[in-house]
Amino acid sequence: MRTPLPPERLRTGRAGGCPGDGVAGARGGSASAAMSSEPWPGLPFLPGCAFRDLMKTSFHRSQTLGYKNGFAFSRLPTVGIGGERLYVNQLSQAELDELSNVRPTLTYGQAKQAPPSGFIPAHVAFDKKILKFDAYFQEDVPLSAEEHYRIRQVCIYYYLEDDSMSVIEPVVQNSGLPQGKLIRRHRVPKNDHGDHYHWKDLNRGMNITMYGRTYRIVDCDPFTQVFLESQGIELNPPEEMVFDPYTELHRMPIRKYVTPSDFDQLKQFLTYDKQVLRFYAMWDDTDNMFGENRPYIIHYYLANDTVEVREVYKQNDGRDPFPILIKRQRLPKTFVEKKKTFPSCVLEISDQEVLEWYTAKDFAVGKSTTLLGRTFFIYDCDEFTRNFYRDKFGITDFQPVEIKKKPLEEVPQVIPPYNGFGFLEDSLQNCFSLLPKPPRKDIIKMLENHHKVLRYQVALESPNPEDRKRRFILSYFLSNDMISIYEPPVRNSGIIGGKYLGKTRVAKPGSTADNATYYEPSDLTIGSTIEVFGHRFVITDADEYVLNYMESNAESFPAATLQSLRDHFRPRQVVKETANSDIATVGTSKQELDELIKQVQEELKLHKSLDNKNIHEAFLQCDEDGSGILDKAKFLALCDSLGVPTKAFLVNKLIDLCSCEDKINYHDFLKAFPS
Repeated sequence: MRTPLPPERLRTGRAGGCPGDGVAGARGGSASAAMSSEPWPGLPFLPGCAFRDLMKTSFHRSQTLGYKNGFAFSRLPTVGIGGERLYVNQLSQAELDELSNVRPTLTYGQAKQAPPSGFIPAHVAFDKKILKFDAYFQEDVPLSAEEHYRIRQVCIYYYLEDDSMSVIEPVVQNSGLPQGKLIRRHRVPKNDHGDHYHWKDLNRGMNITMYGRTYRIVDCDPFTQVFLESQGIELNPPEEMVFDPYTELHRMPIRKYVTPSDFDQLKQFLTYDKQVLRFYAMWDDTDNMFGENRPYIIHYYLANDTVEVREVYKQNDGRDPFPILIKRQRLPKTFVEKKKTFPSCVLEISDQEVLEWYTAKDFAVGKSTTLLGRTFFIYDCDEFTRNFYRDKFGITDFQPVEIKKKPLEEVPQVIPPYNGFGFLEDSLQNCFSLLPKPPRKDIIKMLENHHKVLRYQVALESPNPEDRKRRFILSYFLSNDMISIYEPPVRNSGIIGGKYLGKTRVAKPGSTADNATYYEPSDLTIGSTIEVFGHRFVITDADEYVLNYMESNAESFPAATLQSLRDHFRPRQVVKETANSDIATVGTSKQELDELIKQVQEELKLHKSLDNKNIHEAFLQCDEDGSGILDKAKFLALCDSLGVPTKAFLVNKLIDLCSCEDKINYHDFLKAFPS
């Protein structure tokens, strides 16, 4: 039967063939007409098989483009063309039901879930957890007549943290086999497919093959058993460990043989083994040239009646280290009388040639014994030897003999004369030791007098007139009592100045190497003469620090030395005190002096014969020590020789103003003579 067509199809006829359809498509738009057409159920969606709804009058599309806050955004259409319901963007009934069920979640938010349990990685959970299995393997021994195979016991360790394994063989001493770690720790391959051994593959009473060697697992430790049983693995019963037959054979107790009492030598050996008599003896060889008394120790071995003689060496005795004089052997005491005069071709002594050997009865304290031509005097023995003789022979007298040693002749030590090189104390150390040590220094003195130097001006005492004018600076270092001499360079003098003497200790004339005396600060007085390695110097001046230092330590210096320095520095101190007092008491003295100098200069202009330059040079040359002070009589005589009118009123007044008692400060006086 054929299905009747619907009334719409009867009215419209063929789809797309009616002129009215074309007009409608032109009016409503081909796109809208096509979208409003629906295929008939069971027909393909092809041209001619779709039909449109003639009752539809609205073909507009819903707006999907919107603007919010000036920005364009797209939204999904809610209805189709002409207001038709869209099932694509609408919620289904199942989704609506699900939304009704999750309404509290949408209202109050997602419910808080319990936090998941903490994740523990395998290397933390199984850290230091190791499965241990006892196993063994059989190794063939092809080239041995005593064994054809050997059993080697090993321990198999399985590390749970990274599923690695290692095989270790316990080390047996003197086994001759490379033992220890047979397989290092790593994941051991199980087969050729890339699989590795797991702890589930291990059990008691099974064979496991690793790298071509088969191991038999016989047992495991309690931890391994508990772990495997907790994982649901049924363990096989343990097996007995197989031992190496060759090792067990050698572990058998050695058969002991009891020596019959008829064999005296063996009985003696078993009874007196490791028992030795010890005697202390002296060999007197003083009758020969370069002979001496030399100590020895005589050992008598009770096990086989042998004797040994050992030398006693002392430190630095000058002898070669040969401790044994007579090696351990049986020593003959009496020989058989020989009637043959023909010499023997051997040096060994046979038993037939000896009539009697030395025994323990032949050694006693306080007696002499001749061993191979040397006579030894026994003067003492040890405690074991005393007990042996007391129990065996009943001897109780073991009084040791005192050996008197000849006193050594003391050789006087002669110190050679000093050769002049280096310091005396330093050179003397070479006479006391092969490795000389530096002489000890006074550290406290060096620290207290560090950088403390006494300086003097000295003049060379020489028959040569050019050398008499030379001036030197002598420095005395209080830290180590050394002296150095320096010559200030003088231009156009023809003498190169500089260091004249380096730092050294200077000995006084007449001192010897045995009793050397050196110059001290108390010997350095003004006007005294010191001799330095054949050169004589006269002390002409000193620093003020020398006087201050000696006054602060007056108890350490003689009064004559301190007084000489005070007498030398008194004129300078008087001038300084006078100048200071004048400045302090008379405020206008300097102004008065300047006015007086100007008046004197005006008056001296009348004396055109005066040479101011010569006057300055004459005063400086006359002042030998450079102190700026001259005696008044010497000053007046010098002025008369230079033609200075000292009797003039102004000049005489200037001289009185510059003088202090019998001294005159000529520096202020020379201001009236400008050069």
